[in-house]
Amino acid sequence: MALMILHGGCVGLRPLSRVTPIATGVTTREFTSSLLATGRSVEQHDELCYGAPMATHVVVLGAGFGGLELVSGLSESVPDKVQITLIDKNESFMFGFSKLDVMFGRRPVSELWNPYRLIAKPGVEFRQETVTSIDAARRRVVTDAAIYDADILVVALGADYDAAATPGLAEDGYEFYSAAGAERARDALSGFGGGAVVVGVLGPFFKCPGAPNETALLLHDYLSRRGLRESSTIQLVTPLPMPIPISKRTSSAIVAILKEHGIEYWPSSRVTGLDPEHHVAHLDDGRQLPYDLFLGIPVHCAPEVVVASDLAVDGWIPVDPATFATRFPNVFAVGDVTSAPVPRAGGIAEGEAATVAKVLISQLTDGSVPPPYDGASACYVELGDDLVGRIDVDFLSYDTPVAKFTAPTSALTEEKQEWGSKRAARWFGHESSAAL
Repeated sequence: MALMILHGGCVGLRPLSRVTPIATGVTTREFTSSLLATGRSVEQHDELCYGAPMATHVVVLGAGFGGLELVSGLSESVPDKVQITLIDKNESFMFGFSKLDVMFGRRPVSELWNPYRLIAKPGVEFRQETVTSIDAARRRVVTDAAIYDADILVVALGADYDAAATPGLAEDGYEFYSAAGAERARDALSGFGGGAVVVGVLGPFFKCPGAPNETALLLHDYLSRRGLRESSTIQLVTPLPMPIPISKRTSSAIVAILKEHGIEYWPSSRVTGLDPEHHVAHLDDGRQLPYDLFLGIPVHCAPEVVVASDLAVDGWIPVDPATFATRFPNVFAVGDVTSAPVPRAGGIAEGEAATVAKVLISQLTDGSVPPPYDGASACYVELGDDLVGRIDVDFLSYDTPVAKFTAPTSALTEEKQEWGSKRAARWFGHESSAAL
């Protein structure tokens, strides 16, 4: 498709959305090159031909905690200055903690999805597409449907699960971190008649550090309601030295709760594989752990499209922990996909995205320097008996990370529900029952 210089010096066929459908059209960068003949910049061209500079095109990859919070913050503060394209391969969002509701049969999965089609924010367009390549140096993204040339690119694609990294898991175990995996684990639990249950953490880092403890304690409640607790054992196996490594006091409190509920806690223990024939978990120190049911938190890894890009270093995206800028100009990354020195958790990703939003708002307005990210967040953990505790953490404000544990209460159960409802309302414009 040829470019034309029109009357008045305007370059025709301007890719207004800066999006090129696959195999069609002229890309933004081809358009920009054509301006050399006019001697004008893109901004000068837009003001001459359209009356005002075009809005800054922000492309956000991934619509989890990080992506949703970022687009909400930008849309609320500078809707007239940004054109935001939010891309995710899924059609709906589910809170991570909702997968425990699915696994233990408390809620059907159909009630827990928040459809992205409900997003109606000024300057935000959602596209359900799969990202196939990322060129950070050019800020170009290719999906299965289009090519996007961004002024600002933010990668928030999260972490994928590598079941194959643990031999035997796919054949004889159940991961419950995906929605489909939680449904399969639910079905396995419904047919379980008692015996040895192992909850295994299979990698050195994973989403939501409190989840293994929650799982073991909710499993205690589930088996008790079914009259199977007396005929069952629960063992929690993890490579971490303690439940919350940054706080011995918090960890001691959680270990005490596990012990009160008859749950065996095996820290600093890594499962290297499962033996489907004999139903035995092999540990890295040579020990063997028999099981009748194995529930596993799978090894996490960055999405393949990230690993294959120019962003990844040692499998993850390095960032400046103060701003979440990558080494490429106007390219940022937040959430589980980064190697930032903080846990992988929804609340953490939300805080990181809020920081990037402040950085971009300052960049688009007065040029001020916003405060750096402090690594502070609150994590709600279900600790059995229908009670919720809270762990408040701060990873970057002090010389060493700190954590404070608040013992489980019914009031914190309500607080957690309100926490989820507020985010559903902020991101999707309604107080979804999926957040409760």
